[in-house]
Amino acid sequence: MKATRFIEVGQPIQLIDLPDPDVGPTDVLVRISGAGVCHSDLHVIDGEVGVRQKPITLGHENAGIVERVGSLVTEVKPGDGVAVFGAWGCGVCALCEQGEENLCQKPIYPGVMVDGGWAEKLLVPHPRNLVKLNGLDPVIAAPLTDAALTPYRAVRKALSRLGPGRTLAIIGVGGLGHMALQIARALTPATQVIAIDVSDEKLAMAKELGADHCVNAKSDVGAAVKAATGGAGADAVIDFVGNDATLANAVASIAIAGKLVVVGIAGGTLPFSFWKIPLECEVTTSIWGNRRELKEVLELARRGLITPHIERQPLSAINEVIARLHAGDVRGRVVLTP
Repeated sequence: MKATRFIEVGQPIQLIDLPDPDVGPTDVLVRISGAGVCHSDLHVIDGEVGVRQKPITLGHENAGIVERVGSLVTEVKPGDGVAVFGAWGCGVCALCEQGEENLCQKPIYPGVMVDGGWAEKLLVPHPRNLVKLNGLDPVIAAPLTDAALTPYRAVRKALSRLGPGRTLAIIGVGGLGHMALQIARALTPATQVIAIDVSDEKLAMAKELGADHCVNAKSDVGAAVKAATGGAGADAVIDFVGNDATLANAVASIAIAGKLVVVGIAGGTLPFSFWKIPLECEVTTSIWGNRRELKEVLELARRGLITPHIERQPLSAINEVIARLHAGDVRGRVVLTP
């Protein structure tokens, strides 16, 4: 099979031939139809996040068709379309038993700890890490496993602050943010949504997707958000970037008793003291999502309520795609189609 290989920081990713993985009793071999290229992959490529093995195939947003199953697998069969749930928990800890595999303390992440999906085939160690697509196009489904699942969990965390007369501000309307906007529209259609980004092109896309207001982050973001909310600020802010500047903009934009959900892992810090943020604000993080939430995301897509803006590229274009992602020159999500 063809597979991309990350060798070392500073080296281009290679496309090589590898033998098909051996399929054990509980394994499922998935022929990849689509594999998303995520901004968090850049943290691996740039050496900011370590990998367990080198060389390694990256790619944690995956969907495709079941090709082979192990002798003990009954939940799926060859020919089934499946999305790959990417937070492979241990399955036995308290958090996994509660269905919160994404919070497992002993997880296995494809594309970081073991080979991921930037290849023709992906070995999945247990069918519990798969969700049937039930007719949904796997190329569309692939980015939903992160680019929609992650913002879905974040928006759900903010729902208690949203509704008629309330405002949600979304910082960063790229791969995850453009899905967050659609998810907010689907879950709480009466909420006013403000999109914030440094890219006018991405803000134009946000406007097309239903943002009520668009704010260029090069301007005074806090002032613009308060102007759009009668001086009150946003009832909830979701930051999909997470650097010093965006966290400062989030605090400048949020209302008293608002909620800030930090998703982006750009390494920023939020100076905190009693008077540094508006009174009784809540600040939390949100990471990925669980398997039940992925099922709900796929159902939103099947009903046409959310649609990722995707660009299809072959495996051979991976280095060009990475360069464009570094430059901020990708609208929505690039999906590799082996």
